[in-house]
Amino acid sequence: MIKTLMKQIKEYRKDAIITPCFMVLEVLMEMIIPLLMGYIVDNGVAKGDIHYIYKMGFLMVIAAAVSLTTGILGGKHAARASAGFAKNLRQSMYENIQTFSFANIDRFSTAGLVTRMTTDITNIQNAFQMMLRMCVRAFFSLICAMSLSFFISPRLATIYLGAVFVLGTILAIIVSLAMKYFGQTFPKYDDLNESVQENVSAIRVVKAFVREDYEKKRFTKANGNLYNMFVKAERIVSMNAPVMSATIYTCIMLISWVGAKMIVNSELSTGDLMRLFTYCMNILMSLMMLSMVFVMISMSIASAKRIAEVLEEKSTIVNPEHPDYEVTDGSIAFEHVNFSYHEGSREWVLKDINLDIRSGETIGIIGGTGSSKSSLANLISRIYDVSEGSVKVGGKDVRTYDMETLRNQVAVVLQKNVLFSGTILENLRWGNPTATREECVHACKLACADDFISSFPKGYDTYIEQGGTNVSGGQKQRICIARALLKKPKILILDDSTSAVDTATDSRIRKAFREEIPGTTRIIIAQRISSVESADRIIVMENGEINGFASHDELLATNEIYRDIYESQTGGGGDFDEVEMSDLSEDDASTAAEER
Repeated sequence: MIKTLMKQIKEYRKDAIITPCFMVLEVLMEMIIPLLMGYIVDNGVAKGDIHYIYKMGFLMVIAAAVSLTTGILGGKHAARASAGFAKNLRQSMYENIQTFSFANIDRFSTAGLVTRMTTDITNIQNAFQMMLRMCVRAFFSLICAMSLSFFISPRLATIYLGAVFVLGTILAIIVSLAMKYFGQTFPKYDDLNESVQENVSAIRVVKAFVREDYEKKRFTKANGNLYNMFVKAERIVSMNAPVMSATIYTCIMLISWVGAKMIVNSELSTGDLMRLFTYCMNILMSLMMLSMVFVMISMSIASAKRIAEVLEEKSTIVNPEHPDYEVTDGSIAFEHVNFSYHEGSREWVLKDINLDIRSGETIGIIGGTGSSKSSLANLISRIYDVSEGSVKVGGKDVRTYDMETLRNQVAVVLQKNVLFSGTILENLRWGNPTATREECVHACKLACADDFISSFPKGYDTYIEQGGTNVSGGQKQRICIARALLKKPKILILDDSTSAVDTATDSRIRKAFREEIPGTTRIIIAQRISSVESADRIIVMENGEINGFASHDELLATNEIYRDIYESQTGGGGDFDEVEMSDLSEDDASTAAEER
């Protein structure tokens, strides 16, 4: 874990090394000042030598100035090192998350990843800065002050040594107890963030179902759990302050009593006692700083483990050693494919799938909810890897391709359409960053999106709000289809991506595909018979198995499941959004008639 995190210091290694050097120099100057004070008392004040007092005073000013300067420089480099360390951690975590397969992402919740990249990294940043400055300063100050105290008076220094032993023991107990609670606290942040994230992202649903009170109770519960865990941890940590104060005052009283007796017996000078009092405060303040550092470290250990988990996570889907960089055509073959979302599980989501799809074919996939239609399509673009068997694209196993090459040639319009903040044009260019405006317009015409985009005051420069909240579901789907078309793929997968589009528009989209991209293999996953009935062949899925694979007419004659779906959707007069022929334009009416 430590090795994983320390790799992220990178270009800030110099600052991380310089900071402790400045801290050591600052402490050395601070240790010199009490010595000079003792000399002033013993050799200047006692003998009335004003020249000696001025001389020592001047040296004290120089030592204080050097201490102040090195302290400022140490703080500057520590801030740079810790902030840079946090920046590199965030960057590395984000970059590693981008390589994750869906199986990896399933291990971490979205809220959990956000917490790790914010709260956890802030904890690490604070702990790292405290270690560079406060820990080094306190430890070196403790060693120097203790050594000088033993040099001045071993008898009085023994009091310090006893205090260090007592405080160290108590501190170790406090830290060990606090770590247990802090380890349980940060997962509670995930629950809290998850509550907020779900509420904000689904605020329309919350208001539509009048569930504000329920969501408040849910948040209150998560917030209360976090509060309770922090109270338990802080209650233990708070014991540090009274123990520290009691030790400091005890040391001062013991040194005053023993030191005064030693001065009376001429075993100690007044200047030496002043030095010892100063070093006493240095030692005890160093212990206090070290206790704060250890408490911060105990908090950050839990965060460090959570961050290291993300950094050390390896994608379950990786490029082969010598990948193929060319997909020759859009043919697809499934050979005895079994698939489960959980590694090692024998509960198959897909069972013994065998398919042979020719390049340029239009294939429909239909079946009930939970029949694994989307799971089948996910294997083609290698979003998941098969558990057994193989999936081939262009005659080669998908595991032999460079992943970027494969996914550029297998465009997927997912069931859950996502648009990002930015203009429509910027969203379209996710499919092809170098696409011209004319290419974007052409793709939108194929997806039947140009009409409504042109009706916007700013057209293709219309700004899309986060999540695409300022466009309808059907408009969002058509923009996503156009975005996929800009990739000019050899395989196009539409995963129920026209569910929010009326049947007339759906038929126009399918006609455009048939005429404009005849060489592209088109896989249409749908719930509506009208969306797939014109396909060359249709796959009927049931419980993760292929129940039928043939044309529309053949399935009507031979497949009971397909026939039941067809009759249930057409027996009542067609789809609910299917319009009358008289209401369509001549071209649309012709298209709809052809589809039927």
